[in-house]
Amino acid sequence: MSYVLKVRNLRKTFVRGGGLFSSEAKEERFVAVDDVSFEVAPGETFAIVGESGCGKTTLACLILRLIEPDHGAILFEERELLPLSGEALRAQRRQMQMIFQDPFASLNPRMRVGEIVAEPLAIHQPRLTRAQRLARAGEILRRVGIDASALQRYPHEFSGGQRQRIGIARALILRPKLIVADEPVSALDVSVGAQVLRLLQELQREFGLTYLFISHSLPVVVQLASHIAVMRAGQLVECGPADLILREPMHIYTRELLATVPEIPRAGQG
Repeated sequence: MSYVLKVRNLRKTFVRGGGLFSSEAKEERFVAVDDVSFEVAPGETFAIVGESGCGKTTLACLILRLIEPDHGAILFEERELLPLSGEALRAQRRQMQMIFQDPFASLNPRMRVGEIVAEPLAIHQPRLTRAQRLARAGEILRRVGIDASALQRYPHEFSGGQRQRIGIARALILRPKLIVADEPVSALDVSVGAQVLRLLQELQREFGLTYLFISHSLPVVVQLASHIAVMRAGQLVECGPADLILREPMHIYTRELLATVPEIPRAGQG
């Protein structure tokens, strides 16, 4: 198999809100994701980079079937996802998990950390006892650098970087093959974000993970990415190996993005 994820001609439109007293008689639609196609190979980090509002997060939600596309195809390990529902869809979702952008908003403040991390097990492996689920949660928390004593504490008791590690533990507890990371360090300060990026690299090697990594920051992307796709206004305007995109960008928008960064560190530096 040459790919874990294949996306073909994916398109999504939304109605543009005109407000309660808008004089617009007809609904106006805008294209959030416009005929997007790409493939992600096993074990690689495929980064989608672009400015805020370009459609990156919408694309991630489409791939995970959190929202439905207007048309297109999504194949995970050669299986078409869009026709699936019920148990067949849940079985595929076990292999595809997401790390969210905001570690403050993505954790339920009324749930203890152990319940948060173990929740995917309760959904996907209901035969496990509560004690078994919490034991596994403690193991994965320790792996991401959080002491197992966190199981009985609440999210507000942790820093932003710690909360993001908790979110990573929740994404990993099912041992998925694909992780969709949506701006996972943009809400963190630079030093804490760098630690989280190093953790993601370690986990990728240890668990054989494939990453779809979404970011607006080229300096962040280049630390992890093997391939880069540049997104603008819902379209992928350029796509290729990371070194080639950074060394010889073909599209003017890619060159504009690179021009805003004084110096892009190459992978393996720093």
